[in-house]
Amino acid sequence: MTSFPKYKRYKDSGVEWLGEVPEHWEVRRNLGVFDERKECNQPEEELLSVTVSRGIIRQSEITAKKDSSNDDKSKYKVVRVGDLAYNKMRAWQGALGISEFNGIVSPAYVVLTPRNQKLSKFFHYLYRTPQFITEANRLSYGLCDDMNSLRYEHFKTSYSPLPPDNEIDRIVAFLDQKTAEIDALIAKKQRQIELLDEQKAILINRTVTRGLNPNAKLKPSGIEWIGEIPEHWEVLKLRRLLANIEQGNSPNAVQDNGDPYQWKVITLSAVSKGAFRNECFKPISSITVQKEANTLAPGDLLLTRANTRSLVGDACIVESVLPNTTFSDLVYRFLPNFRANSKYLLRYFLANASRAQIERDARGSNETMCKVSHGHIKEWDVALPPMEEQLEIVSYLERFDQTRVGTINSLKTQIESLKTLRNTLVAHAVTGRIKV
Repeated sequence: MTSFPKYKRYKDSGVEWLGEVPEHWEVRRNLGVFDERKECNQPEEELLSVTVSRGIIRQSEITAKKDSSNDDKSKYKVVRVGDLAYNKMRAWQGALGISEFNGIVSPAYVVLTPRNQKLSKFFHYLYRTPQFITEANRLSYGLCDDMNSLRYEHFKTSYSPLPPDNEIDRIVAFLDQKTAEIDALIAKKQRQIELLDEQKAILINRTVTRGLNPNAKLKPSGIEWIGEIPEHWEVLKLRRLLANIEQGNSPNAVQDNGDPYQWKVITLSAVSKGAFRNECFKPISSITVQKEANTLAPGDLLLTRANTRSLVGDACIVESVLPNTTFSDLVYRFLPNFRANSKYLLRYFLANASRAQIERDARGSNETMCKVSHGHIKEWDVALPPMEEQLEIVSYLERFDQTRVGTINSLKTQIESLKTLRNTLVAHAVTGRIKV
């Protein structure tokens, strides 16, 4: 922020979370800055929601489902354009914002009308800063942090800085422009990450159906979703490539008692688009673990047999495990035979060519749980090159992924830096640390 000028003179605001403010700014108690809007009995108005990431938005923007939260909306609070509203239970997370719409919100929300409407957008920026969120947390009460509630009677005891009207317009216009510019840069980098993921999907699908030699002679595979394959490849049923398919069991989860030898069962989220997340587990009693064969080991090839239609059949290879870790009956463990390499099979399961038959055989509802059976899995078609070529494909994809992951990590670091810059810029502008 050294490139921005400061005000000539500052004064102690007398408010811990604000510190010093420009000498000519006012600092007032919120009781004299806002009126609480308690208007209700407008059930026909549009339902709004207060979010951490975007402030106040239409409920329809986050869900297409029919609203069934409460058929009687007569007690919902009215929000007018220019009002601020916050979620009492999530104010300490930044769930607050200015409304660009007329509508209604849950009775659990607090609706504020600034007495000076020019301050609405200024407060939108101010109250979403880390400094005020710390203040909101201090003023909130509850049995624990996750249940803290910021009631209006406590909010109104806090203080807010009030710049002169001509400076308010300048600060808001500056922040609107700068945050839009930064958000555009963030979106561009997030799109780059998406394109890298798309490139990976295309590359995996091409290499497990066409191989690495672009000049290889091709032949029809006889399978619609596989298409043509190199002449020397085979299409085999998965059952001919496996020495064993093992399904886990369903031990009951128990309260973690802090015992370092406590057994654990991985959850479905441990299998995540080719990656094994060993932090996703539930503790179980060792009494319920029936056989040592269910213990996970590095190198195990896992596939989920149940999930939503887009996630069922997800696969990964175990890289590292916690001691005494097993898997549930919603997960299969595969042991390939001499014909197939487990890392090659993993890439094949992640390819679009394989995805088609996984979703074809999934049974169940998209909204709840789909399952693929042991019998269906064994009949899946696999485009299989010779073992030496399988290893070459795996090595090629691993090298590509190392480069891709490095690039993605760099982009994520840049995104976090941009978010930090945006937050710092907003905080400095609305508290007078910089003059805009």
